[in-house]
Order: sequence, then structure tokens, then C-alpha cells
Amino acid sequence: MAVIFIRSAVIYVALLIIMRLMGKRQIGEMQPFEFTVTLLIAELACIPMSDFSIPLLYGVSAILAIFILHQFMALLDKSGMIFKFLLSGKPSIVIDKNGVNFKELKRNNLDIQDLIESMRILGYFSLDSVLFAIYESNGTLSALENDNLSYPPSMPLIIIKNGKFDNLNLQKCGIDKPLIIKTLEQFGVKNTKNIGVLTIDESGRFYLQEYNKKYKTGYFNLEENDKW
Repeated sequence: MAVIFIRSAVIYVALLIIMRLMGKRQIGEMQPFEFTVTLLIAELACIPMSDFSIPLLYGVSAILAIFILHQFMALLDKSGMIFKFLLSGKPSIVIDKNGVNFKELKRNNLDIQDLIESMRILGYFSLDSVLFAIYESNGTLSALENDNLSYPPSMPLIIIKNGKFDNLNLQKCGIDKPLIIKTLEQFGVKNTKNIGVLTIDESGRFYLQEYNKKYKTGYFNLEENDKW
């Protein structure tokens, strides 16, 4: 029984470390150590039930070991900010007054598409429709709405992501690359590879942000048949 207890503890710690390294996208709405417990208990409960060669006491001992470790981790999580940070991580500000924080996205194994999808779930479709957006330690997104916007809600398309054009969205909006490049040059963008994100809505309004720079907004002159 002691060997089973130790082996279960080793697996628990290993899974906990892996879940912390995987980032917030894989966590869902649980803390990392809670999600680890969910995975382990589900697996440990199945093994003694399906394999009659394993004594039932072994399965119970392993689950008990996980329970004890979980209670211990829960106490550490509540004991202070240092342990809470180590076990559960900390909130990440992914949108601030300068726009998208690409470093924070990368640190959490997220990209701009993941951020936009999370914003749409909250009812925000434009990147500048929020003043601040924070990925909480449990993986959920919290946002502070930007009340100063004067344009009507719309559905922007991602034209450039991580320095690369999205050809499918280019076809949808009917804008060719030369027009985009020419317009961007007017805003001081010399190389599209330096663009973290460029979105355009059906009114021609765009959201542009280069890496390590404040975002910019403006308008493309779209033909009537180019609107979607």
C-alpha cells in the first residue's frame, strides 16, 4: 500500500506540473490542481473496477492518496499569494490601453484567434470594444467594456495574424493585398510581418496593431460590393 501511495503522489505532482506548463487554454474553469484531481480520480476509479486482478483496496488507497494531496494543495493555495501563484498561476492582462499584449498571450499558449473567440463568448466582437481583458487563473476571460466607441457593432474579419495574411478572409472582404499594403504604409507600417493583428469590418474600419506598439484604427475605402 505504501508503494501505491507513493506512486500516486508522484503521478499527481507530475500531472500538476504538466497542467501548469500547458497554459490556461487547457484548464477550463478549474484550477490546475483541481483539474489534475479530476483526471486522476476518474482513471484510478476505473482501473480496480475493470481489472479484477487488482485488489479493490489498492484502488481505494490510491484515491485516498489523491484526496489527501488535494486537501493539502487546497490548504497551500489558501495560505498565501506565493503558494497560490505557484499552484494556480496568476491573472494575465491580455488587452490594456495599448491594445493586445502578445507576450501575455504567448506566455499562456494562446494566440489572437483564441482571444477573439473568448471575447465573442462575452458578446464583444471588436478588439477595441473592451478597455481591458484579463484571463483569470482558472482560464476564463473577464473584460471591461469600452463605452467610448461611436461606431455600430459589426463583425470584423482577421486579415493579418502573426504577420501572415489570411487569404480566405481576404476573399470574403474582397480587398486585394496591394490596397492593404498601400493603406498600411500611410500609417507607417513598412513590413506586414511586424503586424500582430489586423482586422477589418464591413464598414471598412480596421484595427491594426504591430508588435510592441499601441494599436491604431482607421478606415479602408471599400466598394459597395466588397461589403459582407
